[in-house]
Amino acid sequence: MDLEKQPQQPVAPAGPAPAGIRASDADRDRIADILREAMAEGRLTAEEHAERIDLVYRAKTVGELQPLVQDLPAHGPAERRAETPYGYGPEGPVGPAENLVAVFSSSTRRGRWRVGGRTNAFSLFGSVEIDLTEALFGQRLTVINATSLFGSVEIRVPENISLRGSGTGIFGNFEVDTLESTDPEAPVVVVNGYSVFGHVEAKPKRGKLIANLHDQLRKHLGH
Repeated sequence: MDLEKQPQQPVAPAGPAPAGIRASDADRDRIADILREAMAEGRLTAEEHAERIDLVYRAKTVGELQPLVQDLPAHGPAERRAETPYGYGPEGPVGPAENLVAVFSSSTRRGRWRVGGRTNAFSLFGSVEIDLTEALFGQRLTVINATSLFGSVEIRVPENISLRGSGTGIFGNFEVDTLESTDPEAPVVVVNGYSVFGHVEAKPKRGKLIANLHDQLRKHLGH
């Protein structure tokens, strides 16, 4: 007797990740790319972009990320406008975040170093100093999340990059000297966070230009 063959059940296509699923770095970077495109197109102001970027890297689930781009068009790789590739590397943050922590102490990052896409600076009765004037930018957008509790976080950048940010000072100050570079390929540094009985300060260092640093690098490599 022939056995009756059972028809195979169709496999349902995989849908979007459930809202309660924990967000990955790739999920956060995808949302950050959409926000960056929206700011470049004038859909978001620098302040709105900074606020949403801060929420992106604080988000723990996919459901927390989705509302941040709900009112924006989703750009895929094929939809992005054709333009000259960014001279210093990828445009968005890449790689894991670097953490600088000072608790009743100090933490300093300066000199010739390759700055990552995301840096978290935390000071509790201490001081954190981030000097980007000789840093090599591996991507266009660099996000620094700065938190100061009874301490200080000081950030110095070259004069000819774009510097943006937003934050809150509670019995303290949060100060970002906004810069807008005339070079469309210049690195963009966004500083977000807050201070409580302390201060967070980001401003350019007079006389330091990123172009000079890249000339020095080419000379060092023998080009």
